[in-house]
Amino acid sequence: MDRYVDGLVSVILDATRNYDKPLTEERLYGWQAALFPTGYSGMHKIKVGQWRGAKSMRVVSGPVGRERVHFEAPPASRIADEMHRFLEWWEESRGRVEGVLRAAITHFRFVTIHPFEDGNGRIARALTDMALAEDDRQPMRYYSISSQIMAEREAYYDVLERSQKGDGEITEWLIWFLGCFSRAIKRSEGLLAAVLDKGAFWKMHVQGSLSERQRKVINRMLDFGRGGFEGGMTTRKYVSLANVSRATAFRELNQLLELGIIKQNPGGGRSVSYDLMWPEPEA
Repeated sequence: MDRYVDGLVSVILDATRNYDKPLTEERLYGWQAALFPTGYSGMHKIKVGQWRGAKSMRVVSGPVGRERVHFEAPPASRIADEMHRFLEWWEESRGRVEGVLRAAITHFRFVTIHPFEDGNGRIARALTDMALAEDDRQPMRYYSISSQIMAEREAYYDVLERSQKGDGEITEWLIWFLGCFSRAIKRSEGLLAAVLDKGAFWKMHVQGSLSERQRKVINRMLDFGRGGFEGGMTTRKYVSLANVSRATAFRELNQLLELGIIKQNPGGGRSVSYDLMWPEPEA
């Protein structure tokens, strides 16, 4: 599995770091070949580093005889011409079409042409990131439209299907894409806030010698943000997370309490629980 992940990462890095290099058929061939280094997609042998063959490309669901066709790609005989026009449009649209809209149109056109036997969605997302990198003139961004599309894949496939079956009007797709773009930024802002919170927390609690187990548990608590675990950290939860005895969990929690890294919540007895001691927000 690692080689397939490595292939996808190499494609995305090439698309974003080398956004200013020409987009050519050969470059797209290389991307697709990188996604399938063995020449197989699962158990199936596929064409790699070339446009798809004569076999029709359809997305269907339902029982035999009552299939529902969600999408049917253009015949293979049209691929070369369609991709030639796509690559021409890519060059001509640079600076003439607003950046986010260009990214949306790029994605839609590529997945609709569906030029490869497999990997079209992943390459479309890489092209989307490349178009945004061109617009920003930055190889790296703090948000990922590709990740957001995958997080909303059900809605993505629905709006894509409706737009592809229409009369060429893609306003609904553009509206959805712009919303997805906005949500990607908001999602990244939340992730950045969590990272900054973690940094502020460890800066505040840099003192003290903690075991790897304690750091693991604290980082797990930090993953939940300032809201913390539901019900707080308990001895039982510590035992489970750190894989230690109850006596060790009690002792290590007490040490964290003495260091001021955690605080005891109201209550006591068997229901005693703890939350992190967060730094006060800056005025």
